[in-house]
Amino acid sequence: MSPQQTTPGGTLVLDCEGLAKAVLQDRDLNEWLALARAQDRRVITSAATLVEVAHPRLKLPALEWVLSRVVVEPVTDSLARRATKLLTRGGLHGHKHAIDAMLAATALAAPGPVMILTSDPDDLRALCGDRAAVIKV
Repeated sequence: MSPQQTTPGGTLVLDCEGLAKAVLQDRDLNEWLALARAQDRRVITSAATLVEVAHPRLKLPALEWVLSRVVVEPVTDSLARRATKLLTRGGLHGHKHAIDAMLAATALAAPGPVMILTSDPDDLRALCGDRAAVIKV
């Protein structure tokens, strides 16, 4: 799916790679963000994803600027329980897929239609099924 094939409204979800590419001002990712704004889509990520994106070479001021334009959804007890159910349904183990599961639960709780920009499309499709459009970035 390309940015031009999307439906107005709904939610655009960024995983770790989506956030990292936004920090690096990746042209394709910036196109997705501009289209989301033009179509009045919410742009969100999970608070858990902030932990995943952190590394020593990450430029924190650039991350903070990106986060000022993204809604960071909290990981609550009920969201963690929904993520656990998604892991079970997807046949995945929390040790390896915990953050993806929290992101998926966050995405599925958001107003639709929901699109997830991710570097792990197979894992997120296993977690979300057909309830979200999963797009590789």
